[in-house]
Amino acid sequence: MWVLILSEIAVFGAGLLAFLSVRLTDPQGFAEAQAHLHRTGAAANTIVLVTSGWLAALATRAAEAGQTRRLRLLLVPAILLGAVFLVLKGSEYADLFAQGIGTETHAFYTFSFLLTGFHAAHVLAGMVLLAVVGWLGTPKAVETGAAFWHMVDLVWVLLFPVVYLL
Repeated sequence: MWVLILSEIAVFGAGLLAFLSVRLTDPQGFAEAQAHLHRTGAAANTIVLVTSGWLAALATRAAEAGQTRRLRLLLVPAILLGAVFLVLKGSEYADLFAQGIGTETHAFYTFSFLLTGFHAAHVLAGMVLLAVVGWLGTPKAVETGAAFWHMVDLVWVLLFPVVYLL
C-alpha cells in the first residue's frame, strides 16, 4: 500500500508542478479562469475530507481495540462524507459545463479537470476500500484503508490552495 500511496503522491505532485509551470506562462488567463470555480464548495470539501479522515483515524483506533461494531459505525459516515465530496465536485463540474467551460476552454481548465477529476476517482476508490476494510474489520485492513484515505486527504489539501486560491 505504501508503494501505491507514494507513487500516487508523485503523480499528483508532477501534475501540480506542471500546472504551476504552465500558470507562469499565462498568470492573467489562469486568474480569470480560476474565478469561475466554486471556492466555497471547494473549502467545504476540504472540511468534508478532513472530517472523513478523522473518522477513519478513529476507526483505526477502534479496530486496534477490537471494537468491530464501533469501527464500522465510524467508517459509514467517513464513506458518506466521501459521497458528499463527490456530489459537491459534481455540482461544480455541472455548473462549469453549463457555462460552456470544458477541458479545451483554457489550459487552466485542462489541468483543473484533470487533477480534480483524477482526485475524485481516488475518492471513489477510497470509499470502496473503506467499505471493504470495514467489512473485514481487522486492524491491519482498517489501518491500510485509512492510510489510503489519508493520502486522498493530503492530495486534496495540496490541490485546494493551488487550484482554487493561488
